Amino acid sequence: MKGLLIICMFLLGFLMVISCSENQDFDQIDDLAIVPSYETSIFYVKAQETLINRVAGLNFFTQDFNFDAFEEPFFTERVVSGVLTYELENTTSKPIEIVLEFLDTNENVIDTEVFSMDPAPTSVLSRDVAYGPTGKSLDIIRTTSKIRLTAVNLGDNSSESNIPDSAIELRSSAQFTLELQ
Repeated sequence: MKGLLIICMFLLGFLMVISCSENQDFDQIDDLAIVPSYETSIFYVKAQETLINRVAGLNFFTQDFNFDAFEEPFFTERVVSGVLTYELENTTSKPIEIVLEFLDTNENVIDTEVFSMDPAPTSVLSRDVAYGPTGKSLDIIRTTSKIRLTAVNLGDNSSESNIPDSAIELRSSAQFTLELQ
C-alpha cells in the first residue's frame, strides 16, 4: 500500500511538471522593439524690462546657441522623431517678437520660428513643433548647428510695467525618440 502511494505521488508530480511547461521561444528578442525617448533643455533666456528700456533700437537681444545634438552619428542615425517645446512669457509693457533661426554649419538659415506677444497682462505662450513623420522634416534638426535668437521690442523704450520684476522669458526643451534596432 505504501509503495502504491509513492508511485501515485511520483506520477502526480511528474504530470504536474510536464503539464505546466511549454516549448520556449528564444527568438522573441527579434520581435523586441526598443524605442527610448530623450529629453533635454535647449536654452533659457530672461531679459528684464529695465534692460530693454536701456537698449536703443528694436533688437534688444541677439545670441547664438550651439546645437550639437546631432553631432554624434549614433544619435543621428537612430532618431525617428522629435518635438521642440517653447514657452514664452511677457510681463513687460512692450509688445515683443522673438525670431529663432536654425542655422547649418555654413550659417545658412534652414528654418525659422517666429513668436509675437502683446504686452502684459498675457498668458504664457506655449508651442510644440514636431519633427519627423507627423511634422517638419527631421533633416532640419539633423543639419542645425546653431540656433540664433533675436528679440525685438515692438514698443517704446520708456514705459514700464506695474508688474514687479517685469521681464521676457523664453524657455525651450527638446524630446527625441530613437529606434535602437
